[in-house]
Amino acid sequence: MLKMLFKLVFLSLSLAVSVPGNAANLTKAHTDALLQQLSAQSVQSFDDFLSQVSSIYPDLAAITEVYQSGQAVTDAEQQAQLFRLLGIYTRVRYADEAREVLKELVAIPTFLDASVAQYDNPAFHRIAARLEALALEFGLTFRNVDHRVYEITLPGAPAGNTELVALHAHADVVPANAADWVLDDGTQLDPFTLTQIDGRLYGRGAEDNKNGIVAVMFAMRVIVQEQLPLQRTLRLLIDTTEETTGEAMPYYLERNALPDFNIALDGGYPVIIAEKGYGTLLAQFPYRAAMGEGAELIHLTGGLAGNQIPGAATATLLVADPAVLAARLQQLSINYVALNGSDFAISATALADRVELRVTGVSAHSSEPWTGVNPVARLFDFIFESGLVVPIKNNHLTDAILYAVSNFGLDYTGRQLGIDFSDDFMGPLTASLTFVQVDSSGMQLITNLRVPKGRDIAELQQDILDRLNEWSALSNLPLDLQLSIAEPMFRNPEGQWIQTLLDVATENLNLPREFMSSDGSTSIHDLPNGVQFGLAMPGVKYTGHTDNEFKTIEQFEMDLQIVTEMLARIGTLEYM
Repeated sequence: MLKMLFKLVFLSLSLAVSVPGNAANLTKAHTDALLQQLSAQSVQSFDDFLSQVSSIYPDLAAITEVYQSGQAVTDAEQQAQLFRLLGIYTRVRYADEAREVLKELVAIPTFLDASVAQYDNPAFHRIAARLEALALEFGLTFRNVDHRVYEITLPGAPAGNTELVALHAHADVVPANAADWVLDDGTQLDPFTLTQIDGRLYGRGAEDNKNGIVAVMFAMRVIVQEQLPLQRTLRLLIDTTEETTGEAMPYYLERNALPDFNIALDGGYPVIIAEKGYGTLLAQFPYRAAMGEGAELIHLTGGLAGNQIPGAATATLLVADPAVLAARLQQLSINYVALNGSDFAISATALADRVELRVTGVSAHSSEPWTGVNPVARLFDFIFESGLVVPIKNNHLTDAILYAVSNFGLDYTGRQLGIDFSDDFMGPLTASLTFVQVDSSGMQLITNLRVPKGRDIAELQQDILDRLNEWSALSNLPLDLQLSIAEPMFRNPEGQWIQTLLDVATENLNLPREFMSSDGSTSIHDLPNGVQFGLAMPGVKYTGHTDNEFKTIEQFEMDLQIVTEMLARIGTLEYM
């Protein structure tokens, strides 16, 4: 009873203790040393953990004894020490269990099914039921808002304090082509089976963004166990349409209170205050019968969603002598690959009445095209160049290729179209060919845009349409275009909460103490007091949306630690 009473008031009294100077002194090196000596089997509670910490770091004995004896600490540096230790404890105690929960969530294929509304998709009903069961098990409250957004709330906020901090994550994922999930050594992966290989956890959603759900829920679990005296409500909002229509969060906010503070665990560390505007340029090419001499291009593939650069793209050509055409294309590809970077591959395979042409690149998130090698752009460019020496009939598919090569080419900065510009903080505009869809009515081609601040969005949209329509008139190729671009987000947030986020991320990860910008957009893009806080490391390729998506085990466990410390410190701040 004494300890329970203490846990409700331990921030209300003051006691000086001898600890390393401040929270920053409990460094990543200290953490690593503790992780080498402690394990889930040897640590059964936070009290037990603190006792073992004291034996490893005698300088921390005084502050841990204060906690265990029921006295309170109000000194900010000492509180930070305790909360950092709480984060390390979560990592030690629950990392293995958290990994098993991630495995369960990855196994539920929560990607868009065009045949059913997202809120009626059985996969989302399954994940909602599992999250609800976990929340109740962890002592949290769960609310399913019409299968659009799932609320998980940490109880304990004082009566009368309506301040709400929302943590944002999402349950939906982009699609995955299982055939392309192959490691360099030939190992075939199942995108929806979390697979541990060489310190990595492979699976769709392991990086984007089911790991964020897991990190917050286990952090909340520990805070419930330790009965921290929260000063405000902490709530996890799990979006179901972040990767597609984005309609779930607006639906939720029309019916529920707008959070006072919004933290997306779906971006990068340390603290992201700017996001580029997301844009989609859809060009449609109605079916027209092939005309002319030579091979007939009858099908193209490339990408499963507009926001991912695929790992491969293919073309199918009908021809009288497939062996001759395949050999000719294979020969042409040698010089083409050599002249265009040699970081991709082209293969041409002869079948009974056709040739299958395949370009293998490097998949990437469409917000970071420089981290991949776009096979769609290279396939189109190669077919265009090959058509100069190998006869290919003209139809709607070659129309699309001419459009793509003429206006975008292999560049991803919009330079060829003349729309390129850059912001010193947010970086350049990017424009990537990402999605190809062919059916009996014709073809659709999506160019994914990411736009920094620096240009009026309405003027930019008109500029793009004017340039493409001018090209259309000159080339005598009618275009059906649809274009939308969101405003970029740029904020200069202030307050103790922002400084706390910077402290937690930079001290634990040895990062410079500075704000960053993101090429991607999250669900906090249009919300007040909104920033990204992890869970990806700056300067490291983001594997979300890619083939062979993974999260390293080390970073997954570090996220558990950081998110716990962050929630504890944000939740108990006297003022935000």
